Amino acid sequence: MSENVTFHFDVDGENFSSAGEASVLVKKKLRQLGFSPEIIRRVSIAMYEGEINMVIHANGGSADVTVTDEDIVITLADKGPGIPDVSLAMQEGFSTARDNIRALGFGAGMGLPNMKKYTDTMEIDTVLGVGTTITMTVKHK
Repeated sequence: MSENVTFHFDVDGENFSSAGEASVLVKKKLRQLGFSPEIIRRVSIAMYEGEINMVIHANGGSADVTVTDEDIVITLADKGPGIPDVSLAMQEGFSTARDNIRALGFGAGMGLPNMKKYTDTMEIDTVLGVGTTITMTVKHK
């Protein structure tokens, strides 16, 4: 691949029926581009967790995926409340999801830990009252 390939998605907040659509589309695109099932799985899991977090906590946002010759960069951005304590939010099982969200089967506190687990790098830029941008990289070479 000589040129970067970029995909952009708007993530609809509070709409659990469409949450995860972007990760499904990226999965399909990566398959068409010939990526291994393992790379596709890692990208899909990280993206899905990020999408769900944007729906649960930030009323949506945007997801951008850039495929280069060496890696896949996923950038998730929202204008939500921000993350007050990133180190606490990174702990498995920690969640600020409301009870009605948990009743739907979401908000188990595995989103950020799984995003980190399935990517090679993950950076969180968050400002309270402004929003959060998470940039993740999955290397494929």
